Parts: sequence; C-alpha cells; structure tokens
Amino acid sequence: MDTESRAIRADLLRRRDETTAQAAALQDDLRSLFEASRSSNADDEHDPEGSTIAFERAQLSAVLDAARRRLTELDVALSRVDAGTYGVCERCLRPIPAERLAARPSARTCVACAGRR
Repeated sequence: MDTESRAIRADLLRRRDETTAQAAALQDDLRSLFEASRSSNADDEHDPEGSTIAFERAQLSAVLDAARRRLTELDVALSRVDAGTYGVCERCLRPIPAERLAARPSARTCVACAGRR
C-alpha cells in the first residue's frame, strides 16, 4: 500500500471512529428517552408547549440510522482502499475527482454517474 492509500485509509478510519462514537452517543440518548417516557405519565401528545416524546424519538432514530448507514459506507470505502479501487467510479471506471472524495469520502461514483441515478 502506497503512502497516499495509507493516508486515505487513516482518514477513513478517523471518520469511522468519529461516526462510531456519534452512533453510540445517539443510542444512549435514545435509550434514555425510552426510559424517561416509560416512567412518565405525561400526555405529551396534547402538550401545546413543544415537541412530543414520539417526535423526539423518531428524530433521534432517524439520525442514528443515518450514522449507521455512514458507518457502512465508510466500511465499503475502506474495503475499496484495500482492494486498490478507491477513487475509481464503479460505473464508468474513471477516476472520481479529488474534490468529490474530499466532500464525500465514501463516494463510489463520479459526479456524472451519480447524476444518472
């Protein structure tokens, strides 16, 4: 593995560690919210003062799902680095521009192919 691939791998691993920590914190928050709603008799569905527990639960769940999807994408990107195919479009086999990879390190397609979905 060359120096550039090692640097890319290190960056992806750093991002994966950050996302793993974020997912763990979100899971803890969601668990706390479930526990709080179980021990409460509040009728939050009819509370005019703000969001409901159900809304907060749905919002946390959505953000947690997104973090889990990001982990999967980072794992695929790491596999592509190891296979030597990172930075190559899966559809047209052309290089993925560095700017796209900087913005979205787990990108598997170039901008043109991504636009054809």
